[in-house]
Parts: sequence; C-alpha cells; structure tokens
Amino acid sequence: MSRITVLGLGAMGSRMASQLLAAGHTVTVWNRTPDAAEALVKQGAFHARTPREASAGAEFVIAMLRDNDASRHVWLDREIGALSGMAAGAIAIESSTLTSGWIQELGTHMQHARVALLEAPVSGSRAQADARQLAYLAGGEEEVLERCLPLLRVMGSSVHHVGGLGHGALAKLATNAMLGIQVTGLAEVIGLLERNGADASRVLAAMAGTSVWPPVAAYLSGSMMTENFAPQFPVALIEKDFGYTLEEAGSAENAPTIAAAHNVFQRAATRGMGDRNMTSVVRLFTEKRD
Repeated sequence: MSRITVLGLGAMGSRMASQLLAAGHTVTVWNRTPDAAEALVKQGAFHARTPREASAGAEFVIAMLRDNDASRHVWLDREIGALSGMAAGAIAIESSTLTSGWIQELGTHMQHARVALLEAPVSGSRAQADARQLAYLAGGEEEVLERCLPLLRVMGSSVHHVGGLGHGALAKLATNAMLGIQVTGLAEVIGLLERNGADASRVLAAMAGTSVWPPVAAYLSGSMMTENFAPQFPVALIEKDFGYTLEEAGSAENAPTIAAAHNVFQRAATRGMGDRNMTSVVRLFTEKRD
C-alpha cells in the first residue's frame, strides 16, 4: 500500500480520497476549509493543516482543485506549497481541469525539485467517482504513468495516455467543450419544441431512436425535463472550462461554436444559476417572458 496525499476535498477530491482509503492506502488530506476533511478523518485519513505538511513523506500527491490560480497556490506557495514538502522521487498527480500552458510550467517547477508530474484530469462526475468509473486523460511520461496506474485504477475504470504534459489538459477541455455544446444544443431544442406547442418528451423519445442521439443525452434531457438541477457539474465550473478552452483556441473566431456555448453558460451564471447543474441552462429557453 502507498502513502498518498489528496489536496482539495470538493465533490470529486473527497470521493477520490474515500476510494483510496477503502483500498487500504494511507491517505493524508488537506482542504482550504478544514471542515471538509471531517468525514474522511472518520474513515481513517490523516488531516494536515497545509499542503506542505500534507505532502511530507508522501509517495504520491494528488490535487483536485478549481482552477489555475488554486493549483499554483497549492503547489508553489513559498510558505505552504505542497512541492516544498515533497521528497525527491515522489510523484505529483494533477487531476484538476487546467490549461496546457500552466501544466507545462508546473512540470518545469517539478523537474527542478526532482519530482515527477503526471497530469490526470478525469471525465465523469460524482456518480462515476462513487462507482470507480472515472475515465482518466493522462499526459506525461509513460514511465511515470505506469507507476501511477495502480492508484488511478482504484478510482477509475479507464486510463487513456493522450501525450506529453499539457495534452491531458487539452483532452479534458475538448471533452468538456463537447459536453457543454450538447447541453446547450439540447436546451435550445427543448425550448424550440415547447414554444411551438410540441410534446417535448415525445419528440425527444423519438430522437433517442435515431443515430444523432449520443449516450449522454438521456441523462441531460432527463435532467432538463424533470428540472432536476442538483449540481453534478455546476454552471460556474463548466463556464470556467469554456473560458480556458477559448484561451487555448486563441480566439472566438477559431472556435465560434464553442464561443457560442460559452455565452450561454455566461448568461446562466449572471442569472444566478452558477451553483446549479449545467443542465439548468434550459431555463434560459423555456421560461416565459413578458
């Protein structure tokens, strides 16, 4: 069994730590708000006060954080940063959804500290994390990935090596962009059907029998039609990811469809939907207006 640190105990990080504990690993956790660690401590985790303290003695340090700024602070802060607590030869696993440029920069810092970096963002949400069905989109050296595989397979059902450092970030952003485009497309279609007096549920059921219906559409449309907007992937987070995707694209002109979908999530966020599930954007198209 390995000594593992998990930094960031949000919806995904807490579930990853729980799976590692269940598999018998020694797990130390840290979160910006300490209360988030209480349930994991009851399961047997150790709680550290800072990322630096948490990473001391760890063979693997996994981060699941909100964005580039949080990643930079947690890894590199001069006083409390995790990298300053890691021993040479340890492995850092960055599972947050970030930009490729930041991942490459972080890799340089890790190299100087003689710490290996694997980027391992995941596709999947809370249900997949609970069921150990996350799909990893890994970037980095194959040798480093091989050393991490036993841990990743505790939390996920598939691991895809997509290239060097930065390519995992691109793969994750591309995946989320495709998901978000499907969300906005379905939301617009439902609004179109309802405004024209059609039975949206019946039409969607018919569409589900055609080749245009992707597997995720059953969940997305079901959430929209029942207005079940409990956060699995909140609007605020996917809006952030779309911003990163457009940054990678270079301009909205290079990715006009992605830019249009981004605009939908921005509108939803300004209307107070940021904490709701991404599928709540359907209300932009179905709510009656005077």
